[in-house]
Amino acid sequence: MLRDITLGQYYPIDSPIHRLDPRAKILLTVGFIVAVFLVGSLPGYIPIVLFLVLVVRLSRLPVNMMLRSLKPLRILLVFTFVLNMFFGTGERELFRLGFIVVKEDGLMNAVRFSARLIFLVVGSSVLTLTTAPVTLTDGLERLASPLKRIGFPAHEMAMMMTIALRFIPTLTEEADKIMKAQSARGADFSTGNLKARAKAMIPLLVPLFVSAFRRAGDLAMAMEARCYHGGEGRTRLHVLRYRRGDAVAFGAMALLIAVVVLQGRLQ
Repeated sequence: MLRDITLGQYYPIDSPIHRLDPRAKILLTVGFIVAVFLVGSLPGYIPIVLFLVLVVRLSRLPVNMMLRSLKPLRILLVFTFVLNMFFGTGERELFRLGFIVVKEDGLMNAVRFSARLIFLVVGSSVLTLTTAPVTLTDGLERLASPLKRIGFPAHEMAMMMTIALRFIPTLTEEADKIMKAQSARGADFSTGNLKARAKAMIPLLVPLFVSAFRRAGDLAMAMEARCYHGGEGRTRLHVLRYRRGDAVAFGAMALLIAVVVLQGRLQ
């Protein structure tokens, strides 16, 4: 399951989505999240699905990789679905078994909120899979640069977020290696009750935290050895510029939001 985490990974290929400006991709991701939350009914997700399918096709990302990003969330998806399904407040009942009652509005809310979570995860994964960590840092810093006038550390914030994203696949791979090593020594992570499973995670978490602190220390020493002192006076090899493709992408996102809003008003 640890290898199924795609957040923070970068898939290096050439595609129209990869070539977009990182600032545009960040703003487009925010716009996509807004569009997902504006949907109020199941038919409203039709343009969301079409837009997401188009983006995945243009980005040339493997479909199995996008589906794999949902596997670590399957427990959360089931919990979200069940929690909303059994707590409907409408009058029309679909199923009753003793004290368990499934109502129509509860089932619709369960499907809607589960679909919303799926779209948010897949949409966010497209951003990290199509944007290199260094490029993502530049985009975040440029977007937050106006806040420097009020003393906001835009460069440091962007650097910390990008390092966190970059270390997700690294720590995931490290956790997978430790889990296999502990399993070879007789550790069992899959059987027993909740307390037993939590206790079995201690041999995994302790070396993982030690490895994470060691990597953080090595990274700090490497940055100090290269005279890193923040974004002051920093120059860039590649200057970010908006191009025609970015304008087309912004237009497509504006059209998506307009369709979602119009569809919500017509219902």
